[in-house]
Amino acid sequence: MAKSSGGEDGPRAPADDGSLSGTRENLVQGADAVTTDELSSLGSDSEANGFAERRIDKFGFIVGSQGAEGALEEVPLEVLRQRESKWLDMLNNWDKWMAKKHKKIRLRCQKGIPPSLRGRAWQYLSGGKVKLQQNPGKFDELDMSPGDPKWLDVIERDLHRQFPFHEMFVSRGGHGQQDLFRVLKAYTLYRPEEGYCQAQAPIAAVLLMHMPAEQAFWCLVQICEKYLPGYYSEKLEAIQLDGEILFSLLQKVSPVAHKHLSRQKIDPLLYMTEWFMCAFARTLPWSSVLRVWDMFFCEGVKIIFRVGLVLLKHALGSPEKLKACQGQYETIEQLRSLSPKIMQEAFLVQEVVELPVTERQIEREHLIQMRRWKETRGELQCCSSPRLHGAKAILDAEPGPRPALQPSPSIRLPPDAPLPGSKATPLKQVQKEQRKHAKASGQLNKSSASGHATVVAAGGDACSPLDVPQRDPVSQDPAPQDSVPQDLAHHHSRESLISQESEDTYL
Repeated sequence: MAKSSGGEDGPRAPADDGSLSGTRENLVQGADAVTTDELSSLGSDSEANGFAERRIDKFGFIVGSQGAEGALEEVPLEVLRQRESKWLDMLNNWDKWMAKKHKKIRLRCQKGIPPSLRGRAWQYLSGGKVKLQQNPGKFDELDMSPGDPKWLDVIERDLHRQFPFHEMFVSRGGHGQQDLFRVLKAYTLYRPEEGYCQAQAPIAAVLLMHMPAEQAFWCLVQICEKYLPGYYSEKLEAIQLDGEILFSLLQKVSPVAHKHLSRQKIDPLLYMTEWFMCAFARTLPWSSVLRVWDMFFCEGVKIIFRVGLVLLKHALGSPEKLKACQGQYETIEQLRSLSPKIMQEAFLVQEVVELPVTERQIEREHLIQMRRWKETRGELQCCSSPRLHGAKAILDAEPGPRPALQPSPSIRLPPDAPLPGSKATPLKQVQKEQRKHAKASGQLNKSSASGHATVVAAGGDACSPLDVPQRDPVSQDPAPQDSVPQDLAHHHSRESLISQESEDTYL
């Protein structure tokens, strides 16, 4: 799928009065379009386009349309509620789970994310939530910018092609098409060197079915830069390399299919381009698409490779199936009209989980194909960032903001005790002071017995008789007998307190 340039088979460019000028308000203008107020009062875009009488399935598709096909794997309500409770606990403690229980997250993604939490989980898995936190107001800034006219016309002509039987995108100028235009235009401004590629439209549309425009934009950024870097560049070099990697891995997974495709000289780009660039959003039944995307956001591009290998194996992997594929045309048609059985949700997911294709194998093949590319074609013109394999690798490369740690001491000191950073009194000095106080106390007792008026100060130091207040010679009242014992009692109490505080400070 080449970079979009309008296409000869696409619809004619809209008239001037209905063209876009870079703002979502212009989408609802036109001779046959209803007013903005009328659109906003309708319950859904399907009602705006006259499809209100048709039944809508649980995914939002009109019943009987292509997107609604395929047998659904119904999960019992009790099991669904249990899964929702487990996912809520994971999302509320995301960093903890990713650090210590990433394998558990992977297993739960393989079982399927609950529909009510799928959009939120995709944001956490892809790192889109972290991107949004790191760039507050960025999307609004891009949304208000006029945009490059070169891309706006191309984007507008692609809007009606994205899931036309889904209630979000069924009407011209509806809310779904407005948001899709905003997201795609914002990306052309965010990465002007890449611009817009037609395969980005279905990716953005799937995201918009599960989250608001701003969150969908950042998830799209993560897909284009972390999961599938270089896929949407002008030369499409990354997708060509991955086509060669897929074909090489097929030799180990299904030698019969590999031999047939080699004999027919069918280039991998003829059948895998739309698969990989759209992440199977235009190939599989919708229930299978969602299950594949759940695993893709968690484990990375290896899920896309596994799905492609499973489809090739079961479509061309036996002599019986090859009887109807005698030439290139028949083989390509066989891959374009795959059997519903091999695309059925439960069968496909089980095959993908059990297929032994690892990240290490993909990276080893990538190095081999890179070396061959340089030998035959020279250096790559697209210098994209390295591919990251899944949520764990993305989180390690771009950790989210963490709140500052608050001090919580485990040892609490008395209010008047010195802090740990200050100079504390050594234990020997404390013991020396205690002995000095004890000696002074003994001298005080001897002085009291011999009638001397030695007074012990509050700090335990002895004062000379000259400092003692003299009694009035006229007054012959004897001194209270309990005055000295009171001073001694106060002294012992003070000494005990000082000793206890010193011990607490040391501990």
